[in-house]
Amino acid sequence: MKAAAFEYQRAESVEQACAALAEHGFDAKLIAGGQSLVPMMAMRLARPALLIDINRIAELTTSSEHGDHAVLGACARQQSVKQDQRLAARVPMLRAALAWVGHIQTRNRGTIGGSLAHADPSAELPLAACVLDARIVLRKKGSTRTVAGADFFVAPMQTAAETDECLTEVHWPLWGEQRVGCAFDEVSARHGDFAMVAAAAQVQTGEDGRCTRAAFGLGGVDAVPRAFPDLAARLVGSALAAQDIEAAANTAAGEIEPGEDLHASAAYRRHLARVLVTRVLSVARDRSRVSGANAQ
Repeated sequence: MKAAAFEYQRAESVEQACAALAEHGFDAKLIAGGQSLVPMMAMRLARPALLIDINRIAELTTSSEHGDHAVLGACARQQSVKQDQRLAARVPMLRAALAWVGHIQTRNRGTIGGSLAHADPSAELPLAACVLDARIVLRKKGSTRTVAGADFFVAPMQTAAETDECLTEVHWPLWGEQRVGCAFDEVSARHGDFAMVAAAAQVQTGEDGRCTRAAFGLGGVDAVPRAFPDLAARLVGSALAAQDIEAAANTAAGEIEPGEDLHASAAYRRHLARVLVTRVLSVARDRSRVSGANAQ
């Protein structure tokens, strides 16, 4: 199939994009990389009357650090972010997650903000945003607001963004570079396909090897990506021994509500959730200790 007819407008500034969204509302869609929107239009699952191209807005492609956050413009290309050595050291979860996103051809065009706005509950970047509790900046004509990652995703393919709002920035928390380890893993029919289940974890350990900070979550197991801050908080102070990690994984697997389809049953997805959380927490723990040893 081909996309239904639509009008096209290139925005030269965020203000211009927001004005167009305010004027056309639900009938308008922003486009940057187009790796999710264009296939949906081709299958006529999306039929916008107007496409607003934000690719040439320079401020949406920048990256910087402000205090305890790394700030990425919404139009930062996924492959560029993946290759950024400094960013990988400061926010290792980004590189870990992007390694599982599609293929290099899609990452070359796909954007950080586009993946978040698409809000696929199986997608890697929304999971990373929830686990790290990233802050998502939304602008519309006359105002700006910030939404926590855990509150941004409200249902499959639905976010807290209003129809006249443009996602402009994502603020990723910095944990420092010492004694921090992260891991991302998923199971899919083929690499690059949608994940049946994905898991992500990031931990920080002290000189004694005990956990000082932890975060983990699951994707593909619910209507939205899930982080487990309360369970992660229980790991703080522990040695992250096998029984500590298994207890967190078992509890997390009991809290999810996975669906089922031709790829996997709900029971199998719950099993995968338990296995993958155990795996990513264990790997993140080991990497944090190696990081600490290398720093000495």
